[in-house]
Amino acid sequence: MVKEIKTEAVVKVGIEALWKALVKYVRFVAPKLIPLVKNVQMLEGDGGLGTVLLSNFGSDIPKISSSKEKIVELDESLHKIGLQVIEGGHLNLGFSSYRTTFQLTAIREQRSLVSIMITYESEVEDSGIPSTINMSSFNFIRNLESYLLNDAT
Repeated sequence: MVKEIKTEAVVKVGIEALWKALVKYVRFVAPKLIPLVKNVQMLEGDGGLGTVLLSNFGSDIPKISSSKEKIVELDESLHKIGLQVIEGGHLNLGFSSYRTTFQLTAIREQRSLVSIMITYESEVEDSGIPSTINMSSFNFIRNLESYLLNDAT
């Protein structure tokens, strides 16, 4: 059975800067924001629809050395991107499918709403899964906001 988790965050970053970091430069930014990520490689594509990204993790994560994700949805006019795990990552933790979709909406010039939707199927029944998933995506967006406000050059 497919399950869905939704969350939202308002960030103090304009939509274009946020979109650029989330879509165009995520492979360079993610290792700076997520300590467990060593690097992100673009295996196929040009950053558009169908692009395959490989995130390599440090030895701190048991059962997972990498996660391969494919951009399965990309709508620049709606500022919406969907990433499907196709190998490793969450699939090694008992999920049979795992997809994260981010949609950005401008609120004001320097404020954006980030809507996150995660759809997944899990072979393991664990009541803690939704809150863990929700927090990791939320924390990524908060770290991205902080990076763009303070560290991005």
